[in-house]
Amino acid sequence: MITIRAFDFPLSQAIAHAQDCVESGDFPCVLAMIGGVAGPSFRPLGASMFVMQDGTCFGGLSSGCIDGDVAQHAADVLKDNTPRKLRYGHGSPFMDIQLPCGGSLDIFLVPIRDIFQLQAVSDTITKRRAVTLLIDTDQGGVSAVPHSDDGQGTQLRVLPDARFVVFGAGVEASAFAAMAGSAGYDTVLLSPDTETLAAAQRTIPNLSTHHITQAAIPDDVAIDAHTAVTLFFHSHDWEADILVSVLKSQPFYIGAQGSLRTAAARIEALRAKGVDEADLARIKGPIGLIRSTRDPRTLAVSVLAEVLSFENTQGQV
Repeated sequence: MITIRAFDFPLSQAIAHAQDCVESGDFPCVLAMIGGVAGPSFRPLGASMFVMQDGTCFGGLSSGCIDGDVAQHAADVLKDNTPRKLRYGHGSPFMDIQLPCGGSLDIFLVPIRDIFQLQAVSDTITKRRAVTLLIDTDQGGVSAVPHSDDGQGTQLRVLPDARFVVFGAGVEASAFAAMAGSAGYDTVLLSPDTETLAAAQRTIPNLSTHHITQAAIPDDVAIDAHTAVTLFFHSHDWEADILVSVLKSQPFYIGAQGSLRTAAARIEALRAKGVDEADLARIKGPIGLIRSTRDPRTLAVSVLAEVLSFENTQGQV
């Protein structure tokens, strides 16, 4: 079983492109996927690229050193409708193509006879649900299967990308939300302070924001197991009630800004509200890899790095 994030499996973009190209009928394409890695690799095992009938590509398998060649081989796969496997790097017959990282890659090229048959899979990914796919490297084709580790064929588990729900007021909240959004992560900023919301939107105009008037999670803001929740408040009166609401869900990361003294006071306030020790242990604070920084931009980088590091070790669910 290979596990990747939705970012590395750009099916929705490929289907949208196909819809722009044809109004009806089949639209064949090729799934090119990293099926084997030895040594260092620029992209992870399972990273995929869709090569469309018109030659357009979505996704990537390298820093650019092999993608063009893979696309040319994919054109041949489209012609004969037969899967094939390519090797780059050590043991490759393509001696003129070198991998700068020094490793080797096995690339599976799998023809998909009609990409529109994967619309349901795309919808599942868009709705932030995990999906397991069976990649038929013998006959070609991709299909959704129940989540299983039974070793049947080549199975690819596609997980939702990390999502950020940011509560707070002040420059730290706006800086962090803007940084997460500019990095391409689905991000929503919630604040009782309209200037905080405006400051973030000046950096990321299309950033999702909510003006909140009470310490609660709005009904239209979803928190799932692939969500990180961060709090950036100077006035800590908002924190306890928000955290009580957040703890009712299962985000992979919950963290709040503040010093060690602030973090201890926060825990005591939650304990007084009846929050049990197991839930209290889920709350991180102080947050960030760089301790005691007072620069909002450095704090944003520090917290983003901590969250993504934690996701890589704990968030593969």
